[in-house]
Amino acid sequence: MSPETAILCAVVLAALVFAYTNGFHDAANSLATAVSTRALTPRAAVTMAAVMNLIGAFLGEGVARTIGRDIIAPPHGADGLAVLLAALIGAIAWNVATWYKGMPSSSSHALVGGMIGAALASATTVEWTGVAINFALPMVVSPLIGGVVGYLVMLAILWGCRNTSPRRVGRKFRLAQSVSAAAMALGNGLQDAQKTMGVLVLALVTTGYQSTYDLPPWVVVSAAVAMSLGTLTGGGRIMRTLGRRMIQLDAPRGFAAESTVAVVSYATSFIWQVPISSTHTITSAIVGAGATRRLSAVRWGVAGDIVGVWLMTLPGAAAIAAAAYGALVLLTG
Repeated sequence: MSPETAILCAVVLAALVFAYTNGFHDAANSLATAVSTRALTPRAAVTMAAVMNLIGAFLGEGVARTIGRDIIAPPHGADGLAVLLAALIGAIAWNVATWYKGMPSSSSHALVGGMIGAALASATTVEWTGVAINFALPMVVSPLIGGVVGYLVMLAILWGCRNTSPRRVGRKFRLAQSVSAAAMALGNGLQDAQKTMGVLVLALVTTGYQSTYDLPPWVVVSAAVAMSLGTLTGGGRIMRTLGRRMIQLDAPRGFAAESTVAVVSYATSFIWQVPISSTHTITSAIVGAGATRRLSAVRWGVAGDIVGVWLMTLPGAAAIAAAAYGALVLLTG
């Protein structure tokens, strides 16, 4: 086996490990609201999310092309593969660290941060226009939309159910949450699995195995399965932060948050074909839906900690990836 083939195999393995960590890290996004309101048991929620993540991964390719084509220029040869391997190491390390602390963070931010950090360390060209338009803009706008729409959806629910007893409303929306949580998990699979696919395709272009950014079937299947297996592992630490520590959710507010994120995920995947952070969007949607009760119902200290982690994610993953690239260069001589 040639050195380049060996590094390519390492990149593929690292990409699938990233997809796995993405699954158990972001599983909490799909599960937290439904489990915290007791609409679903933890086991049923995990199984449902894994299945819907798997299905969602097969429904589109636009986000994968954006990640593979518009963040960094295709690097060349073995050194180019070292760039991608370092990027994945940075993203994986950040995912594991924030999962251990029980803090929601964006796997998308971690991956793009890793790609930028490794590219800068290796003098690979960063496509700053693509980063700004296809990454930074949707990543900023989607949580704002999530918060506003979550608030408006919850207002509509309160108005529509104003003459219905709270117990009856809660019972109906616990049933409705089974649908909204599944829809959100489908959107999560549609968005997040494609990010791993994008890196794998970029690795194939880098080594000359293919010249286009079309997705081979094995790339789609392997990324989908790896992410779904990660989802089955679950994300209890982050689930508690989103579903209980930040705000005490009820079924209507859980439904409002989940349905909001599902719509945003589908729109950005099918219409604009840009990556978003489901973590950021569900967190802001939960805050928006919860704020209809009263602003003090949101534990703003916890929300502030989450925002702090968000702001640290991209530079943190970039720094780890840059250090990893330096170490890889030393090891490979």
